[in-house]
Parts: sequence; C-alpha cells; structure tokens
Amino acid sequence: MGLDGQLERAIAVSGAELEAARLGFHRRCPARSARRVLYVTQIVFAGIVIAALVWAYRTDADITLRALHVAAFVLFSVVVFWRLAAAANLTPILSRLANPSAFPTYTVLCPLYREASVVADLVGALDKLDYPRSSLDIKLLVEADDAETLAAALAAASGLAHIEVIAIPPSAPRTKPKALNIGLARARGEFVAVYDAEDRPHPLQLRAALAAFEDGGEKLACVQAPLHIDNADASWIARQFAAEYAIQFREMLPLLARLALPLPLGGSSNHFRTSTLRASGGWDSHNVTEDADLGYRLARDGYRAGVIAPPTSEEAPVTLRAWLSQRSRWIKGHLQTWLVLMRDPIRLVRELGFWGFCSMQLTLGAGLVAAFAHGPLAFIVLTAALSPYDLLTPADFVLALSGYCVAVFAALSASALSGDLSHARAALTMPAYWPLSTLAAVRAIWELIFSPHHWSKTTHGVSARGATPR
Repeated sequence: MGLDGQLERAIAVSGAELEAARLGFHRRCPARSARRVLYVTQIVFAGIVIAALVWAYRTDADITLRALHVAAFVLFSVVVFWRLAAAANLTPILSRLANPSAFPTYTVLCPLYREASVVADLVGALDKLDYPRSSLDIKLLVEADDAETLAAALAAASGLAHIEVIAIPPSAPRTKPKALNIGLARARGEFVAVYDAEDRPHPLQLRAALAAFEDGGEKLACVQAPLHIDNADASWIARQFAAEYAIQFREMLPLLARLALPLPLGGSSNHFRTSTLRASGGWDSHNVTEDADLGYRLARDGYRAGVIAPPTSEEAPVTLRAWLSQRSRWIKGHLQTWLVLMRDPIRLVRELGFWGFCSMQLTLGAGLVAAFAHGPLAFIVLTAALSPYDLLTPADFVLALSGYCVAVFAALSASALSGDLSHARAALTMPAYWPLSTLAAVRAIWELIFSPHHWSKTTHGVSARGATPR
C-alpha cells in the first residue's frame, strides 16, 4: 500500500490542531517558551559579567584567578556532597498498586519517527500492561511522511480498538514535544503517560502511577518511573550510559522527590494528570529536552512530582557517534531550559522557593558547568600529576579523588538498588567517560546558535537487549 493509502487509514490532523501543537505554547506563554534562545537582558548581563572579569584580571590577575579557583572548588565540593547524599540513601522506592473498582481511562502517547523496526516490539510491550484494555487510550504519533513507520504502526495496531495511529503533517519544528501536543489535544484519559519507541514498561507501571496519584493529592502533577538500560553489555559506552541512568533515576530523582524539590523529568515513562498538564500548557514544541523543561514548569506552577518503582527498559546508544549526537541534544536542551528559567531570576525564586531555586542550579546549572569543565579538568589533573610544578593544591587533588570515590560509591549503590552489576563494572573507568561530555557540550553550543530547534534522532533496535527488571 502506498503512502496515500496509509494516510487514509491513519487519523488525520487538521491545520488548526497542527498550528496549536507547533505554536500554541509559545503564544500562550512566550516568556516560558524556548522559541527565542536569548533575551536582550541576558545578553547584556553576560556582557557585563565578561567585562567585569576582564577588568578584574587586568587589575589584579592573581587575586582574580584565586577567586575563580575558590568559587570552582566550592561549587564542585557541593556537587560531590549532593551526589553522596543521594547515593547514601539505599531505601528502595515502595509503590502501592491501585486496584479500583473502575479503572479510569489512561492515555498513552508514543511519538514515533523512523522507528519502523521497533514499533511491533513497542505495541507488544504495551499489550503486557496490567491495565484493562477498555480503559486504555493508546496513540501512536507518526510523522505523515515517514512511510515505513506509518506502515509498521498501522500493521501493529490492526484490529486493536484501543490503539489509534495519528499521522502528523510534516512541519517545523520537527520535535517530539510537537507530536506530544497533538496527542494531548486528543487524549481521552484522566491520566497521560509518555513512552518512547524502544520502551518496555513494567506491566504494573500504570497501576503504580495510579496509586501514587490517589495517595499524593491534587498537587501531585506527575510521577516518574525509573529508566533502566537493558543493553549495557553491548559496548563500553552503553555500560557507562547505563550507570548514569541508574544513578539519576535510582538515586538523584528519588532524593529530589523526597525533599519535595523540582524534578528534571526524564523524556519517557512520566505520568501526568491530564487536566494539570493542559492547564500548564502542555509541552514546549521548541525545547529539545521538553521533559526537564516541563518538570520545572510544573514546579513553578505550584505542583509536585514524585517517583514510582516499576521501571521501563530502554536502549542506550552503543557507539560514540550515536552517544555524541544524543548527548549534544540533551545539553542543548538543558541550556535552553536554563536560559528560559533565568529570564527573570527574582520571579523564579518566588515561584520555586529559595531551596527549589538552589536545587535547580545544583542539578541543571551545575550539570551544564560539569559538562563543559570535565574535559579541561581532566587535562589539568593529568598535567598536574605529571608536572614537577604545583599546578594544583593538595585540596584540589583531595576533591578530585573524593569526586571519583563518590561516583564509584554511587554506581555501586545503584547496582544494589537495581540488581544490575554492569553499573559496578562501569565505575572503574568513569574518569575516561566524563571528558567526552565536553565534546558534546561544544557541539551543543554550536547547535544552540545555528540550529536551536533541530532534533538529533537516535536510532533504536541496534543491539541485543535483556529482560525488563522486576
């Protein structure tokens, strides 16, 4: 069947729906939209800071460098302590399972682009969800000019009344959040979940999320399920990626949720109250890490996010090229999100609260600093270790060693929580992995300037995968 015939079988999207998905959030909340990269006030402020540093360096280079050294030392010390606090909490996340007399309708949104090889696996995984089919509203969101994926989606959904295939006309920006906005507009469920093409969610995940919403009250807008990498043995970089995910989803996010601090959501397996998500404007179609952006936006609107235990298995990139492309998009999106948040810092403090603001800077802001700093710091430490000159103080070496030890401890703790020993193996070579983030960060800056809304696509279905953890 040709593309025209496939489009006739899929649900069409009207021009008004497409326009709302593309530009609705920007028109409704321009100050929170990433369509515009920088505000003039931010450019002026950055110029003032740079000019002040140049003036200070010319006035007294020694004092300026010492002050910058102390500031960097304090920042990284706080980050190391923060990671230690997260890793030291070995209490598993407990999730009650809902068992209502009547299950509410649950919408599941699955944006798909160039994913023909994994659509059938995705539908098979969704079919294993322990939730009544009559209460499921699954929407496969496919780009209308992606003939192969559209054909695969239609074949996989054939005969299944609870699954709809929606064909989205090609338009800029070609991003995942634009597709999600189309799905949200058509969602029939009281709750909405998002899954990526390669996802294999735990069968009990929807029931655990439903129970969390029942217990959390109306201010609980979202719950995040942990993402588990199930192809960690495919390559060294996949194993490092798996350890990162384990630390983030098994340790950092649970700590933030326990302290009622804003969560930078993952891009998959987040579950929302549909009414709250719509009230907050849905997703920003111009932000390439729409998940983190939405997590902080919900917090700004006075809502909380939580975590649940049943995981979702995902596939990590297995080559440096694929990893670099994905990581560059993530860093670019985090830069977009940070710049949007910092357009009005005083208002942001009022909305997030003082500790919420500090938490955002410590997770999102410090993460960006670390991405740019890892490469230069690795060079400095290596040079200092081989140089006869005192390039670093003993305190600097202690901090570097402490950071590595905490990272190893975090990986070992993640192994204990997830039951995956690949995280422990990854810990031994983490220092060789960290500097790669600087390559991605440099590329992210280039893309932020010249193609801020370009979505670097990750190819899935490229390696063997293990079972979904229980």
